[in-house]
Amino acid sequence: MKKTGYILFAFGISLLIAILIYFGIGDVLKALETAGFGLFLVAASHIAPLFLDSKAWQLLFIGKKIPGLPILMKARWIGESINSLLPAAQIGGDLVRARMLAVRGYSVSEAGASVLVEITVALLTQLVFSLVGIAGLIYLGNKHLAKQAIMAVIALSMGCMGFLAVQKKGIWTRLLGIMSVFLSKERLLGLAPDAKALDDAITALYGQKTIILKSSIWRLVGWFSGALEVWLALKFLGAHTGVFEAILLESLGQVIRGVAFLVPGAFGIQEGGFVILGNLIGITPEIALGMSLAKRFRELTLGIPGLILWQIEEGRLILGRKKGSSMKWEKEKE
Repeated sequence: MKKTGYILFAFGISLLIAILIYFGIGDVLKALETAGFGLFLVAASHIAPLFLDSKAWQLLFIGKKIPGLPILMKARWIGESINSLLPAAQIGGDLVRARMLAVRGYSVSEAGASVLVEITVALLTQLVFSLVGIAGLIYLGNKHLAKQAIMAVIALSMGCMGFLAVQKKGIWTRLLGIMSVFLSKERLLGLAPDAKALDDAITALYGQKTIILKSSIWRLVGWFSGALEVWLALKFLGAHTGVFEAILLESLGQVIRGVAFLVPGAFGIQEGGFVILGNLIGITPEIALGMSLAKRFRELTLGIPGLILWQIEEGRLILGRKKGSSMKWEKEKE
């Protein structure tokens, strides 16, 4: 699976380079040069969706111990960095998010349940957000592209419904049952209580309809706030567009990334999609590619520090464990 991830990553990068060469790397670089330091403001605008998405996640903690927004924003920042920049870790960032909370004393089952349900909420609200883009295509009179977008959304909807269904049927306990065919019961004995607790936590969380609704509202607003990044990028690149165009591009751009989830970072796929969408609303390929690269600039600007912070966090955890083991050994020696 890891090897496949690297192959797809190489494919995406190759496609991205081919698109840049075809439309002229020089023209794209000129557009980015026009944006200048505005690219840093584009990157900074991501704080808005980061805050809103973290707030949506916070609402999904229904126990007595609720994490504060700073730790959730930190965990999400690191998780997004992993998912954006590491080739074979499309969902690795979500696992790290849950781990960061678990090592800080939060319930493993509740942390895991919050992440899994939050992913589901994100997928469902993304589908709603995508309808805005489809409506925009219909408004512009491009029924052919609208049909293609609808087909993509239907495919994403089926995947989302399947993911939701397996969660509600106690997937982790069932997974242990499958693993018992290959592994001894002794090796699985310690995992059984955790799997059962996680399934119970997920079921309990889905039973909180009002909380799920509130979280969904915050997450949907988060999707819309992502259009600010597109609007700023186009503005600094010199395009004469408004809020409508920014929302359309962000909405359908997320659909494209969703369909191309197997390609790490949707490299190449995102760029090709923005060129097609940009042509629809009167944006030149150079500007469309510049906007996409502005998004890549944000991923690097925020992602690299995020990965460094992750390694620092892991280092502290390892040192803490070694220190704890050393103290335990010293006591036993005495």
